[in-house]
Amino acid sequence: MAAAAPSSSSKGSLREDLTCAICCDLFREPVMLPCMHHFCKPCISRYWRGTLGPVSCPQCRKEFHSKQFQTNFLVAAMVEKVRATTSDSYTKSLEKKLREMMESHRQRKENFILGVRKDKDLINVINRVGTDIKTRIKGEFQALHQILEEEKTSMLEQVTREQEEQLEKVQRHLEASESAITDLEENMQVLQQFSSAVDNIEPAELPQLRPFSHVDRVHHFDVDAFSNRYLAPLQYMTWRRMFKSLRPGLSPLTFDVDTAHPSIHVSRDKTAAVECDFMTQHACHSKRFLQCVNVLAAQSFHSGRHYWEVEVGSSAKWDLGVASEAVDRRARVKLSPENGYWTLRLRNRSEYWAGTQPWTRLQVSCSPQRLGVYLDCDERKVSFYNADDMSLLYTFKNGPRGKVFPFFSPCISDGRHGLQPIKLLHHPAESLHG
Repeated sequence: MAAAAPSSSSKGSLREDLTCAICCDLFREPVMLPCMHHFCKPCISRYWRGTLGPVSCPQCRKEFHSKQFQTNFLVAAMVEKVRATTSDSYTKSLEKKLREMMESHRQRKENFILGVRKDKDLINVINRVGTDIKTRIKGEFQALHQILEEEKTSMLEQVTREQEEQLEKVQRHLEASESAITDLEENMQVLQQFSSAVDNIEPAELPQLRPFSHVDRVHHFDVDAFSNRYLAPLQYMTWRRMFKSLRPGLSPLTFDVDTAHPSIHVSRDKTAAVECDFMTQHACHSKRFLQCVNVLAAQSFHSGRHYWEVEVGSSAKWDLGVASEAVDRRARVKLSPENGYWTLRLRNRSEYWAGTQPWTRLQVSCSPQRLGVYLDCDERKVSFYNADDMSLLYTFKNGPRGKVFPFFSPCISDGRHGLQPIKLLHHPAESLHG
């Protein structure tokens, strides 16, 4: 609790005790007579001037044989302290400190109010996203009918549990922030009361305040990460968990030979592509990649949702994803969204990267043999999955507009590893791990 400010009565009593009875002002060079009464040295000297014989105390009239007194340094120090604390400069300094403390508390309160507002907005976002996810999940599961009822219930509970966990974190932060605001408001009230009594404070001491409550930073909620775990190719993921194979299920892609770089050999059924040591004599075509070892699928997409899988085996490096129709196929360009490419890549056999600018390193627990690519043209998202367990690897949130093609690159081999083809899968693997 804040210490109480000195009362005006105690202040008046102290000043009276330090006031000379002769000049009625604060002591100047206070001296003490044998009777223990105090006076200003100039005042008592002037009072006794011209007196012959015994002198007396102006207050108690006690007589003394000689003009004797002694300087009282303790009283002198108290007088100087009272005189200093009642000066205009000291009062202005104290008022300035009080204003600064009030402004500091006001700013802190504003910051906490802003944090509370963000927490409440975040709660609304979490609730809205959770509701949207639930609605989407219900819609997807209606297409699968009663046979998927148990899977639907399980996933809804998982979403609800995660939503409640997120809400609990935000709620704890909200309560902490509101508690901090309450403490600050009480401190501000104490400071306000202290400020109103600043003229009566002697000696001056700032009030004791409640310690500042520690509040962690505002909890970060990744809406996209929360959504992408559930809004992927949901029906296909669920069927993969239930069946060893699914036909049909994948987009039946084939390689477009007319786009293949001369170093790429495409199989007769157009489902496998591999980088070769020799250049294949292809007919000249405006669609062909000439500087980079790339190839596109013959199929293109501009609306709706699409999913396909690619087998990469034990290749040491590759690139795959989607490419805009208008990419420059005659020049060597960086694979990035700015240049019309949304890709995932492997380097050095174990380094996985998202093809951002600059690259984004991904933490992958195990090297996938098959990759899944999910393209949502309407929401402009491109997601990559480990098709062995359908775990999400990365999602581009600002995906392509307009017509796009599935994109592949076996990359240039370094000669240390055997050539590994990229294969387009038209049916799921026989088993789903995990």
